[in-house]
Amino acid sequence: MSTHCHSLICLGDSYTIGESVALYAGFPYQTIQLLRSAGLHFHAPEIIAKTGWASFELAEHLVKLQLNDSYDFVSLLIGVNNHYRELDVESFSEDLSFLIKKAIHLTGGNSNYVYLMSIPDWTITTFGRSNKKNNTADTIASFNETCKLLSLKNGCNFIDLTKYTNLAETDLSLLAADGLHYSEKAYAYWAKELANKIQESIHQKGK
Repeated sequence: MSTHCHSLICLGDSYTIGESVALYAGFPYQTIQLLRSAGLHFHAPEIIAKTGWASFELAEHLVKLQLNDSYDFVSLLIGVNNHYRELDVESFSEDLSFLIKKAIHLTGGNSNYVYLMSIPDWTITTFGRSNKKNNTADTIASFNETCKLLSLKNGCNFIDLTKYTNLAETDLSLLAADGLHYSEKAYAYWAKELANKIQESIHQKGK
């Protein structure tokens, strides 16, 4: 097995940070632990994310930020704050197109090493059910359809987390104490999906 030490950069918002849980409990660090347990060499994940960021704010930050020349793998999970602020899907699509191109550039042009993750439906959380913004016209589903279409168009991987995140409607152990973000238990599902995809990429490409 290769002794190359792989790198993963995770781009996003509060879900990527792991708001309300310990750093090691978020999905980026759990992903790395799973990959290391599988015998793969990985640096600690680099995380470029901020609670509250919409897609254009992540894009603006990346334009100004000095990053490494390249990374082996990039995850991207963004858009929930666009939905929360009732921003339109069309502008999100433009931002996401830029972010995907940026992510591909960060891998040295390898779109197969970019992983877009679906946006959790915050409206079904404890916080969401008590929030008047539940009735926004644009649904999370329309944002996720955009994520899926653009990931396919650009040759990236799309990871659908919906089957896991929707469980939080009835299983409160999947939510953090704030009733809005996710728990270590929930992030473990996400991490397993991402780690499996990364392992597939490594084995297919002999990376």
